[in-house]
Amino acid sequence: MLFQKEIILKPRSRGFHLITDDIISVLPNFSGIVNVFIKHTSASLTINENADPSVRVDFETHFNNMVSEDENYFTHTYEGKDDMTSHIKSSLLGSSVSFPIKNGIPELGVWQGIYLCEHRNNASSRKIFITLIGE
Repeated sequence: MLFQKEIILKPRSRGFHLITDDIISVLPNFSGIVNVFIKHTSASLTINENADPSVRVDFETHFNNMVSEDENYFTHTYEGKDDMTSHIKSSLLGSSVSFPIKNGIPELGVWQGIYLCEHRNNASSRKIFITLIGE
């Protein structure tokens, strides 16, 4: 069985946003492996702690320190100071996540959630492509 669906996420502010419910709400009642892919180069996806909101703040703070917009050596800045830094952060975190699903229920850990990592200061909507391979 192969299931594929594209969803469009509303624009979100810069930061780390839980989108687990957006993903789960479109999954059919099957078992297998789900791959979630973001069709953008200035945002990324990750699976991590979903309970304490301070995790999201710490992620954003860390990545802003690690890949600072205050550096003056970036040449790819056509869309602003967050242009190249967004691409670097996206490459570090990645463009997809995968997880098992059983009878329509994601087999994520108790404290795991799927994040949209928005690296743009003024982001647009984001296209997410979901593939489920299973039975």
